[in-house]
Amino acid sequence: MAEAAVESAGAVVAEEAAETKQPHRLERKWTFWVDNQSKPKQGAAWGSALRKVYTFETVEEFWCLYDQIFKPSKFPANADFHLFKAGIEPKWEDPECANGGKWTVTSSRKANLDTMWLETLMALIGEQFDESDEICGVVASVRQRQDKLALWTKTASNEAAQMHIGRKWKEVIDVNDKITYSFHDDSRRERSAKGRYNV
Repeated sequence: MAEAAVESAGAVVAEEAAETKQPHRLERKWTFWVDNQSKPKQGAAWGSALRKVYTFETVEEFWCLYDQIFKPSKFPANADFHLFKAGIEPKWEDPECANGGKWTVTSSRKANLDTMWLETLMALIGEQFDESDEICGVVASVRQRQDKLALWTKTASNEAAQMHIGRKWKEVIDVNDKITYSFHDDSRRERSAKGRYNV
């Protein structure tokens, strides 16, 4: 999907949301980001294709954005789509993410990824996690063979909070298989870092 199309769709959403009477405000603002890695420039640094698409704060804005743009089955291969709390960039270097990590689940079926993505988005914006202050955001990575969903959190060393979040997320996305939590610090040092926690 061309970035211009994503940006123009964001403008349409803003207009539609403005026309809605008495919007339903969320607890906090959230931002959608896109990173299309299918055409990386030679020698480009990671994250150089990362673009902020739209920040929203109402239920109506969320549904307009989701319906028009943010279904993983519509994403091009090698694209990453992110929903993070406003003010947090989906990068390890962001101060909110620097000491954190992520729970990861994989899927080989696009329809399954769509469902898990939507359930996760609704749980985040609906503040369904007891440790919602610990959560930074979620990333959907669309790949040829196996898609991935990763829930990013703030304090990797807080094992109790991470275990609660992991259990709740499995319930939200209806997954029975074991999921693993990895520290961003470990992943920075080695690509195939071992997970620290499992639920």
